[in-house]
Parts: sequence; structure tokens; C-alpha cells
Amino acid sequence: MLLESDASATPQVDSETLSEHVFRLIQAAIVKGEIAPGSKISEPELARTYGISRGPLREAIHRLEGQKLLVRVPHVGARVVSLSHAELIELYEIRESLEGMACRLAAERMTQHEIDELRRVLELHEQDAAFRAGVGYYQQEGDFDFHYRIIQGSGNRTLAKLLCDELYQLVRMYRLQFSATPNRPHQAFAEHHRILDAIAERDGELAELLMRRHIGASKRNIERHYSEALATSSKTRGDS
Repeated sequence: MLLESDASATPQVDSETLSEHVFRLIQAAIVKGEIAPGSKISEPELARTYGISRGPLREAIHRLEGQKLLVRVPHVGARVVSLSHAELIELYEIRESLEGMACRLAAERMTQHEIDELRRVLELHEQDAAFRAGVGYYQQEGDFDFHYRIIQGSGNRTLAKLLCDELYQLVRMYRLQFSATPNRPHQAFAEHHRILDAIAERDGELAELLMRRHIGASKRNIERHYSEALATSSKTRGDS
């Protein structure tokens, strides 16, 4: 972690570099759930925690708002996003439609080298310890992310801006949250392989259909989670 004393001792570290560094740290903490959804953001506390002045910190906070990870609440200030059930389902409906389109375009436009690299990404996922234990799916970002690679491979810059920039970390936050659902990691991995096979065969129609089904399965997984949580809550209230 960079502290203010480190910055003063290293001339090339400027406020922009500090802002980027802290932005990445806070972003990771939110996405991984280390800063809980709905938590109020205290600038003085974050400044002390990360050893940064308020100026670069506010720039980092502004960028996190742009990624939909923080929201401004009137008379309260910034809070970590906490989507309602309905809002989360809407997000997955958007993913289902747009990532399906991206997958169809990727089948038409990805080079053979890009397809080979995507297959190597899945081989890497298969070696992950958590995945082998059946307790989670490989969740690294960017070029190590199967979905990210396909969206980039679509060659559509507008899709890439929306799905790999503006909504990417918000989606990752919820993908991480639900990735450990029993049986889902291996099901998702098998679905990824079928999607990749369709892309490799240049079957855009099938690739789109499989991607839409894949994200639809994740959406149903979320709906089951909320239904079970509601049933448990109702039973607890009844017992009391």
C-alpha cells in the first residue's frame, strides 16, 4: 500500500498515480465484498486507511461512481451499491441480450489465434484450486475472463465500452457473489466450452443462443437464491 510518506520519498509518484492505486484497491474491496454492499463511504476513514490525501481520494471515488459501484444518496453521501432483486434481474436481462449479440459477432469476427487463446483461458480456469474443489469459478478479470474476451472479440466498440468498462465491475461483483452456488461452477464451465465450440465452428446463431442460455441460467440461480432467502426469512418470523 502506498502511504503519503512513500509518495514524498518518491518524486515520480504524483497525485494521479496515488488516485489510480487507491481506486484499484477500493474497487477490488467492493467487488470482493470486503466493503459490504450498502456501506456508507467515509472519506476521512478511507484517507486514513489508504494513506492518501482527500484530493486523489475524491478522484478515485468519482471514478467508482462512474463504474456504478458507488451511488450518491441525497443528504447521506456515497454508499456502496446494493441492487435490489428487481434491479439485479434487470442487469442480467441486459447481459443476456447484449452478451448474446457479442457472442454472435465474436463467432463471425474472432481470429483463429483469438479462439486458440480463449481455449487456453478455459484450460487455466480448469486448473484453479477453488474450481477443482467445486467451491467457486475462476474470477480473474480482463484477459483472464472468458466473457471479457468474447466481448472484446466481437469487434464492437460500443458493446465493449458498455460491458467491459461501464458495467464490468458491477457485473463482476455479482458474478463473484453467486459463483460459489453448489454445482454451478462446473455447469458454467461446461457451458463455456459449448459456447467456445460454437464460436470455433463460426456458428453465430448457435453461439448467441448458448450464451443467452448460459446467462439465463445464472439469472435463474439468482432468482432461486432470493426465493430461498425469502422463504427462510418468512419461516424465521413464523417461528418467532
